Amino acid sequence: MSTRDGIILETEDLTKEFAGFVAVSGVELRVARGTIHALIGPNGAGKTTCFNLLTKFLQPTRGRIVFKGQDITDTTPADVARLGLVRSFQISAVFPHLSVIENVRIALQRRRGGSFDFWRSARVLDTFNDRARELLREVALEGYASTIAAELPYGRKRALEIATTLALDPDMLLLDEPTAGMGHEDIDRIAALIKAAAASRTVLMVEHNLSVVANISDRITVLTRGRILAEGDYATVSANPEVREAYMGVGHD
Repeated sequence: MSTRDGIILETEDLTKEFAGFVAVSGVELRVARGTIHALIGPNGAGKTTCFNLLTKFLQPTRGRIVFKGQDITDTTPADVARLGLVRSFQISAVFPHLSVIENVRIALQRRRGGSFDFWRSARVLDTFNDRARELLREVALEGYASTIAAELPYGRKRALEIATTLALDPDMLLLDEPTAGMGHEDIDRIAALIKAAAASRTVLMVEHNLSVVANISDRITVLTRGRILAEGDYATVSANPEVREAYMGVGHD
């Protein structure tokens, strides 16, 4: 399998079985570079298992995963992240008692190779501060730079998690239910952040909020019982009778 021009991520016969239960079965996923691609489906459809396979937290029973033309099927999670495929909320605001800008700065230092650079000069550390402030502006958190992360409102915490992920400069961002548990105002804000992030990156997201999916997704893959049921834009998949039966009438995933 060779990744075609314009396709940043591709899977072939991606399958995962757990003690005889097939969670993901023969998934052929193709994500175009520079798009927002949504993965939707009812509870138990295999979406999270797919994400875990793509980011190498699970090893497939069979199948292949190609990212930027490179076979990453047997690659470690850390190496996949270094290649530019990063799952948000996996590397997130894990330091609740540090400030917002400190969290982003630590993510920037991680990108240098895992060192926290505590011994480096103030001049070098100031370069982290400058980039950290840029990232905070990108996610509308510039006014919260000195706020302790644990004190942020829920929606702002999710924005911080996106900022710490963007600090790793990913080519492709995987978002696992980025608007879960949010009110309308926060949902709109996070959706706008995702759209802005996708201006220079590719986004693959699992999302249960169909309004968000309809508004920002370029392409949608519908999973049910571990298999791809349908693909296309929102108008196409929402009009598909099988999709409507399997998913559209189902509550939150």
